[in-house]
Amino acid sequence: MPRWLFKTEPDAYSIDDLKRDGQTPWEGIRNYQARNRLRDEVRKGDKVFIYHSSCKVPAIVGLAQISREAYPDPTQFDPESPYHDPRSPADAPRWLRVDLRYLRHFPHPVPLSAIKADPALSDMELINRSRLSIQKVEPAAARHLLSQLE
Repeated sequence: MPRWLFKTEPDAYSIDDLKRDGQTPWEGIRNYQARNRLRDEVRKGDKVFIYHSSCKVPAIVGLAQISREAYPDPTQFDPESPYHDPRSPADAPRWLRVDLRYLRHFPHPVPLSAIKADPALSDMELINRSRLSIQKVEPAAARHLLSQLE
């Protein structure tokens, strides 16, 4: 059962890119709450809804799985990276990432407009805490979303 929703901008990295790559490090998380979830709650084997944001039709577009639990994001130490953080000490890294493995595309993306209109999904963080890049998905909401795809 998917437990998480990870947001990505499809112009930067899409579900198609994840399918092509098979697996990828999910880097660039620079929000403390999202980082804490990676560190404290996200576990290998957890399923993840992939959500395309900042695009014409924001939508849940597929599924992935955590293939490696949280570890230091090396981009925080790379001055050439857009994710560089000069305040992050090498001996106590501030930022983490996980690795994701592609599972599948959804036959029909579930657009944000449909999620907002569905009373069964009214408690989703996607609606109530929309800016957070790593969001919890309660079991009932996950089952409801998956049932729409069958």
